[in-house]
Amino acid sequence: MVQHQQVDRRLAKSMRSRPTDAEQKLWSIVRAGRIAGLKFKRQVPLDGYVLDFVCFERKLIVEADGGQHAESERDRRRDEHFAKSGFKTLRFWNTDILTNPDG
Repeated sequence: MVQHQQVDRRLAKSMRSRPTDAEQKLWSIVRAGRIAGLKFKRQVPLDGYVLDFVCFERKLIVEADGGQHAESERDRRRDEHFAKSGFKTLRFWNTDILTNPDG
């Protein structure tokens, strides 16, 4: 498990340094308490997954998804996994984030 956590941390760090355009835009919206004063962290490794954005206080996960996530069984299992721990996952399509960030 320790080896798995190290890989997750390295992957998360790499993902933080190379965000997609949609992740960068979404981070500019949620960072620094800009949404109802909530504190989000980005690219957080948790339980073998890397979460795009998470607010632990409200148990809220926010994901920026590209087309590869459409009808994804892996995403469904992941969302169920975190729901069992009380997390709510919100998923937004990258095109929506980039073209309608206020929506």
